[in-house]
Amino acid sequence: MSRRAKTVAIRSAKLAKHGRGLGGFGLGTMFRNAMITGGMAAGIGAWALAPRSRIETRRYRVPSIPYVHYAHRGLHDAGSGLSVGTVSERCAYVDLARRSALKAGYGSADFDGPIAPENSLASFAAAREAGYGIELDLQLTRDGQVVVVHDSDLKRVAGDPRKIKDLTYDELTRIPLFPDPAKPGDAVAATRADGKWDEKPAGYYQHVPLFSDVLAVVGGRVPIIVEYKFDGYGWDDSCEELMRKGSELLAAYDGPYVIESFHPSAVRWYRQHCPEVNRGQLAEEGNPAKNWKDWLCGLLVFNWLGRPDFVAYDWHGGDSAQVRFARKLGATTVSWTVRSSVEFQRSAPYFDHMIFEAFVPGAPAK
Repeated sequence: MSRRAKTVAIRSAKLAKHGRGLGGFGLGTMFRNAMITGGMAAGIGAWALAPRSRIETRRYRVPSIPYVHYAHRGLHDAGSGLSVGTVSERCAYVDLARRSALKAGYGSADFDGPIAPENSLASFAAAREAGYGIELDLQLTRDGQVVVVHDSDLKRVAGDPRKIKDLTYDELTRIPLFPDPAKPGDAVAATRADGKWDEKPAGYYQHVPLFSDVLAVVGGRVPIIVEYKFDGYGWDDSCEELMRKGSELLAAYDGPYVIESFHPSAVRWYRQHCPEVNRGQLAEEGNPAKNWKDWLCGLLVFNWLGRPDFVAYDWHGGDSAQVRFARKLGATTVSWTVRSSVEFQRSAPYFDHMIFEAFVPGAPAK
C-alpha cells in the first residue's frame, strides 16, 4: 500500500471513530449533544421534584411523620369510602368506629343514625380511642372561623347545597351531618324569610366542628395530618387568612402534626413562615385534556415552590415515575385513600405511610 493510501485509511478510521465517516453526518456529535440535553433535562427534573434538603431538615429540627396509620376524616360510620371494598371489611370498620365513639362518650348504643360521621368531633374521638392517627381538612366560614370539613359545600354531607364560605359557624352548628333519612325535616333546618337559622334540631347529631375544638378532643394523644383546603389554584386574602389562622392554632397545640395541601402555594407558605413544620404536597395523576394545572401538579413539577418533606399521592399512582423519583430523591411518601386490604397490599411497596378508611388495618410494619 502506498504512503498516500495509508494516510487516507488512517484519516478515514479516525473520522469513523468519531462518527464522521463517509455518510456519517456527525453521528458522534449528535449523540453527544443528545446526552448533554438529556442530562440537563434530568437535572432540571431532579431540581423541580426534589424535597427539602437534609441540611435544612436538620437546621430546623423538622420532626418526621409519626409511624401510624391515619384514619381518613376520622374513624367514621357515615361518609366517604363506605360503598367500596368488601362488605365484611366495611362492616368491621363501621362497627369499630361506632364502638370507639361510644367509648369516647358520643351517642348511645340504641341510636339508629350516624354516631360518628366523617370530619366530626365524634369521628376524631373514635380514631383517638382506637389509636389511629387522623387526617382532616380545614376551611374558613363566612365569619372567619377555621372549621373542619372536606367539601366546599354541604350538599353531600348534609343535603344543603350552600358553600362553607357563605355560612357562619353558628349556622353550621344547626345543620346535622348525614341526617337520618327517616326524618327528612332534619336534612336542612327550617329558616325564616330573612335567611337566619331557627332552633337547632332536636336529639343527637354531629355538625361541622371548629378546628380548635377538634384539637382539644384529640389532645395530642394521636398524630394528625392537617390539609389546607382550597377551590382551584387561585390565591387571595382569604387563602392567606386560612393559612395564618390555621398555623396559629397549630402553633399553640401540644401534639404531633404535619400539614399538607394540593395547592403548591400553601406548601410554600409553610416553607416561608413555619420552616420547622413538616410539610407535604398532595397530588394525583391528572388528565391534561381536562385540567392542565391538575396534570402539572400531579407530575410534582411544582415541588420546587414548597420543597415538601413528603408527597401524599393517590395510591393508584404509587408506581408512577414522578412518585418513585421523588421518593428516590428523599421524599417520604404517603398513600391516600386506601379502602381495602387488597388496595393496601398493592400500594404498600410504594409508600411509607397510609391514609385509610372502610377497612381496619393491622399495626404498620416497620
